[in-house]
Amino acid sequence: MMDAGLDALQDILGHRFADQARLVEALTHPSVGGVNRRAVGKGYERLEFLGDRVLGLIVAEWLLERFPKEQEGALARRLTALVRAEALVVVAGRIGLGRFLRLAPGEQAGDVKPAILADACEAVIGALYLDGGLPAAAGFIRRHWDAALEGARAAPPQDPKTGLQEWALARGQKLPLYKDIGRSGPDHAPVFQISVEVEGHEPAIASGPSKRVAEKAAAEALLTRIRKS
Repeated sequence: MMDAGLDALQDILGHRFADQARLVEALTHPSVGGVNRRAVGKGYERLEFLGDRVLGLIVAEWLLERFPKEQEGALARRLTALVRAEALVVVAGRIGLGRFLRLAPGEQAGDVKPAILADACEAVIGALYLDGGLPAAAGFIRRHWDAALEGARAAPPQDPKTGLQEWALARGQKLPLYKDIGRSGPDHAPVFQISVEVEGHEPAIASGPSKRVAEKAAAEALLTRIRKS
């Protein structure tokens, strides 16, 4: 990575790294080590692990400030919405993170996968925390998650699986039934297909890069159809 590239990203992040190797590590996809044994950086997985926890802590504290009268359940739903992969992908796209990533040749064709963007964004948060402590990480998070938090102020978001379950229970029905109906794609980028059904309604089917994502998409599709019927 050219120094100019690192400088540009540090301007975007709002932090000048004392140890730029941390930032390089956060930008390095784990597959790079398998292609170039001398590649700078060890891959972002360890920093991703740390960044996930740092993001959760900072957002949780922020929510307590913004919603002093809300109960734990509502705060938990807000937290889940703000730290999920989809929110990380939005932030990664907003700051143009994809153009700074170090990827193996097999990952460089076309657009960077959303899962890679989400993981790398968490890794960058981990690197900010290690290099500048909570103030550096919190400054970045509060700038780039502010729009998402403000957009959810009216009511805490609800996970579609929870919403579908509550809809069924309120009508005395059995819990939604999820079925794993297929998997395709290579091992490094699988696509899972899930169906969900509730009594009296045709099943909804959706796909995703993990079973959890596919289940949520299927639940959301079924809820949308039910509410329109």
